[in-house]
Amino acid sequence: METKKAEFSLAQDTAEWLMTQHAGSRSFEPFAATRGIHTMRDAYRVQDRYNALQAKTRGVTRAGYKIGLTSTAMQAMCGIDTPVAGAVFTDRVHSSGVVLKPSSYGRFGIEFEIAVRLGRDLVPSGRSGRPVMLADVVAAIDGVAPAIEIVDDRGCDYKTLDVLSLVADNAWNAGIVGGAFQSTWPDLSLVEGSVTTEDGSVLDTGRGADVLGNPLLSVVWLAEHLATSGESLRAGDIVMTGSMVTTKFPTTSGRFRFEVSGLGFVEVQADAT
Repeated sequence: METKKAEFSLAQDTAEWLMTQHAGSRSFEPFAATRGIHTMRDAYRVQDRYNALQAKTRGVTRAGYKIGLTSTAMQAMCGIDTPVAGAVFTDRVHSSGVVLKPSSYGRFGIEFEIAVRLGRDLVPSGRSGRPVMLADVVAAIDGVAPAIEIVDDRGCDYKTLDVLSLVADNAWNAGIVGGAFQSTWPDLSLVEGSVTTEDGSVLDTGRGADVLGNPLLSVVWLAEHLATSGESLRAGDIVMTGSMVTTKFPTTSGRFRFEVSGLGFVEVQADAT
């Protein structure tokens, strides 16, 4: 009992500290070691408390989840070799074409992904008696869309980044921009994604197979991850499956378009004025 109280106190104290860091627009510096976060369990405990404070302060609820570091390109960029999860909140879900100001963030980043929407609850392995399978995910999804994740790394020096600090800080999620959900979709391991600027220049390209071999395998990973804490994906949840390409950091005004073969497109407008 005393151990659990101490763990809660540590997580709560760090969550409150994170709230002040964000409110004060402080630059990101790795903090896990100095704040007693030694394991992934510790880090996700802090994230849970931090997200509870965010939800209460802003009067919002969770809209779904983001999964990060699901491609070798993103893992190499961050120097981390495992996927991570975070929460997405209702006040930070935007429609395609939204105009966002980079100056509103510590450092504005955008990532280009496939989002899925759950049409029914996805029962975790601890309740069904077996691991969640790809077929279970396919059966639970009622929509797939191209999407852009907004991340705020608060100017992190990636050479110093550690996974525990990233996880505790809700994996840097600052919102999502969604395209139109499609009720039928192609084999997501075979789709191709292209990022273009408003003059039509191709900024980057990626494939569905770059995301754990298939973006839906990210959802399998998330379902199993949530099961370790007795949680599960619920009907209506939106899940960002991870970026096909490395994060882009717009500093000038412009439109960014992400088009995925067989799924359509999503756009975001950066307004640097």
